[in-house]
Amino acid sequence: MSLETATSPTPTPTVAKAPENVKPKHKGSAQLFKNPVLERLSHTHIALPTSIFIITAGVSLYYGITQGFTTGLAAFGQFLGGWFLFTFVEYAMHRYLYHIPATTPGRIKFQYTMHGVHHEYPKDKTRLAMPPIVTVFVASLLFFLFRFIFGSAAFGVLAGFVFGYALYLFVHYAIHMYAPPKNFLKVWWTHHAQHHYRQDEIAFGVSSTLWDHIIGTMPSKAKK
Repeated sequence: MSLETATSPTPTPTVAKAPENVKPKHKGSAQLFKNPVLERLSHTHIALPTSIFIITAGVSLYYGITQGFTTGLAAFGQFLGGWFLFTFVEYAMHRYLYHIPATTPGRIKFQYTMHGVHHEYPKDKTRLAMPPIVTVFVASLLFFLFRFIFGSAAFGVLAGFVFGYALYLFVHYAIHMYAPPKNFLKVWWTHHAQHHYRQDEIAFGVSSTLWDHIIGTMPSKAKK
């Protein structure tokens, strides 16, 4: 990132836009905050949050087994359950939170800051994941929440959930940064492209299309 000279004008923060007014741009990046510290914190390298979630998954599973909170077979089942739970949370948050109806100025600003900016600049690789400080907070919050809900099973469930989160981040990054492969994995690229470039009321799953199939938000017909 180049440093601006003292005489350079201060960039004007991007004005939040309603979803229907957001047009994809394949170059550039939006400025969300006037405060330079907040603006810098809104960008991150994908490896940082992904690594945090992978490490959290490994430590949680290891600690749960070695401290007797869970056993090998039970831990495996809890891990799969946590992963499955994440696929639903991924779908629900994308559909009902990130695409909240922008009916008021406050909602427009919230929706654009949380997700609309990604639809406007889908190739901005520094905004494809939460900043590390937010990632650590989310991982910590999930641990206390799961410990309260699942008790001793929380270590296995948390491991599967944050592993699913890391997989989602990796898949999402790959979809936006690399050309689709010429094999069965291309379905991920095709599915997400429907959401970005056809209509944003469909194809909410990123790491999995499972809940789009179950709830009925699969694209009616894939377009090239």
